[in-house]
Amino acid sequence: MALMKRPKLLVVDDEPEQRELVGGYLSKNGFEVTQAESGEQALELYGKLFSPLALVDMKMPGINGLELLTRLKEINPYIQVIVLTAFGSVESAVTAMKAGAFDYLSKPVEDLNELLLKLEKAAAQNRLIVDNVVMSERLAEVFPQSEIIGRSPAIDRVRELISLVGPKDATVLITGPSGTGKELVARAIHSLSPRASKRLVAINCAAFPETLLESELFGHEKGAFTGADRAKQGRFELADGGTLFLDEIGDMPLTMQVKLLRVLEERAIQRLGSVNEIPIDIRILAATNRNLKERIKQGTFREDLYYRLNVIQVDLPPLADRTGDILLLADKFIEKFSRKIGKEIKGIDPAAASALTEYSWPGNVRELENVIERAAVLCRSEHISKRDLPGLTPGRPMPAGGSVRPLSDVEMDHIQHCLDQMDWNIGLTAEKLGIHRNTLRTKIKEYGLSKP
Repeated sequence: MALMKRPKLLVVDDEPEQRELVGGYLSKNGFEVTQAESGEQALELYGKLFSPLALVDMKMPGINGLELLTRLKEINPYIQVIVLTAFGSVESAVTAMKAGAFDYLSKPVEDLNELLLKLEKAAAQNRLIVDNVVMSERLAEVFPQSEIIGRSPAIDRVRELISLVGPKDATVLITGPSGTGKELVARAIHSLSPRASKRLVAINCAAFPETLLESELFGHEKGAFTGADRAKQGRFELADGGTLFLDEIGDMPLTMQVKLLRVLEERAIQRLGSVNEIPIDIRILAATNRNLKERIKQGTFREDLYYRLNVIQVDLPPLADRTGDILLLADKFIEKFSRKIGKEIKGIDPAAASALTEYSWPGNVRELENVIERAAVLCRSEHISKRDLPGLTPGRPMPAGGSVRPLSDVEMDHIQHCLDQMDWNIGLTAEKLGIHRNTLRTKIKEYGLSKP
């Protein structure tokens, strides 16, 4: 039976018998052991060794164990150190743990299995820390700083989930209101995955009529329908080997939901007008601002498809739930747009900052970005003032008695307000709201809105 390969390990002890006993046992159990007889020698060796683990005797002449622990942590903050203390010396063990030791054992080491178990746990801790650091660095590279910025627990949770699910191949459902950055999250997940070198292909399911959506997703053969003068690959084929992002999945027609479910189960498609199956290897990411459980109750979304898509859910919070991040985001947008338009804008004055934090932001981060872009254009000084934020009124106060307005009422009022402000220009209003014009038309019809 092959010996399990374990990481490099530095064993530091001034007692040769103990050092060789422990070092020999750990070598036989798969560790790549380097021995040092003093703290000085350990530091000399460590520059080349850079091991993730160290076993250090606390009581040594010259550089003692506590000082060595501190020096090793300075060189490699992620190193996990187990210290060896004199039998019954609880104080030195506590001191070492406070200084950053992973664990401790009493000398002489008699239970070698216990030592092995503690080293395995220390190795697992090192891998976890290093993996998280690497993922965070990669995440910072692929996720634009103007969007990922924020210190709220909700946005920290989103970052954590992206780091965890990115490297996996699981299907992810990204939920949250319009304008919170769902497509950005999809791009970050794809960029952290083993499929990052392949394509990320996106399609907005609300942007196409049902017949055209099927052709866009599955492709078609020449002559499949009137006007199909040549064969065409669909988004599934284009994403082969990579990732397909299905935006606004909650607006996908039921007949298309059945066909998508079949693709998820069989990992094969048929172009329109063909009987040949084409195998595909893709990861599916989907996003919606709809409550899919409500859609299931209404009979407009398939429950089996919901559970297929919702393997892992990343829920993006509305900006109103992370008010502490508003000014941080605003500063980033100011930096972005002042560069873009060639103005030197240093920040926001107190009155403007209050207006930004008191507003309810129904359009979320996308609306904030639009407001700051407009303010940067209007700004006549080094700081954005309240006069540069026309139309930005504080969010509605909570009605007396603590009653809460239904979200649909708030959405209806906001859409009506935006349409009136844009003189019922459907394309411009949809752009400002961060939704597709077909979605806007659907909502106008749903709420019975009309031009004054």
